[in-house]
Amino acid sequence: MPLKRKSETNEADETTHAKRRTRSSRRDAEGVHAGEAAPKRGGSELHSHADRTEDLAEDSSVKHQTEERKGPVTGLGDTSNETGGLKPYPISKVYRLIEPGPVLLVATGSLAEGTHNIMTIGFHMVMQHESPPLIGISLGPWDASFAVLKKHRECVLAVPSVEMVEMVVDVGNCSSADGVDKWAKFGLEPLPAKKVKAPLVGGPDVIANVECVVEDTKMVGKYSMWVLRVVGAWQNPTRMETGRMFHHRGDGTFVVDGEVLDLQEKMVKWKEYQD
Repeated sequence: MPLKRKSETNEADETTHAKRRTRSSRRDAEGVHAGEAAPKRGGSELHSHADRTEDLAEDSSVKHQTEERKGPVTGLGDTSNETGGLKPYPISKVYRLIEPGPVLLVATGSLAEGTHNIMTIGFHMVMQHESPPLIGISLGPWDASFAVLKKHRECVLAVPSVEMVEMVVDVGNCSSADGVDKWAKFGLEPLPAKKVKAPLVGGPDVIANVECVVEDTKMVGKYSMWVLRVVGAWQNPTRMETGRMFHHRGDGTFVVDGEVLDLQEKMVKWKEYQD
């Protein structure tokens, strides 16, 4: 809404205000409010920043009203008292705040051909609940498994329990590109999958295995994000009940699953996803 201006009596001031009203009308006609950036048409702004500055400078009361309307500038980057005690946090570390998923093992390649590989990932997310379920994983060309996944277009996501945390970290700290057979080195048991060539990850401390095929690669080139379609899943019944997953906080520390809060009755919009 345009800022209000007080009436003036002398002719010079009236002329000035007429000019400003003309500018204001032009802005209103295009839906541009005072204090906001003007939209562009054909690459040029309808009303320049210099004009807006001139408007405000002509009348100190308008400037005062504008400051009151906008209020103090606050935010995580502001160290003033208006932040309510919040302190700045580096945006380069924001990923540490939103790391909800458990650390996973990713098996690629072909068990039958002896080309199977395994790696650790922490960046992944469910992208679709409905059938078929879709999962996004971040796996880039710096990973030896990238070329393998690109070739075979299928993999297995294994969910380890906390008893495997140190082993899983060690798996992530070495590469098959250096000639390391991680399956043998860490005593991991590859098992034949049902629908993909990549192996399941066996062992008493593995909670589950999810067989996947590549569904979409549109985001791989720019974001190293693969969209996978789930085609099969396996569980360790004992570990499904008692196993605890672990979550990387992005700085070498981990959070382990703890207390479970049952709020199913309140989740009225998610009834179809409840057992």
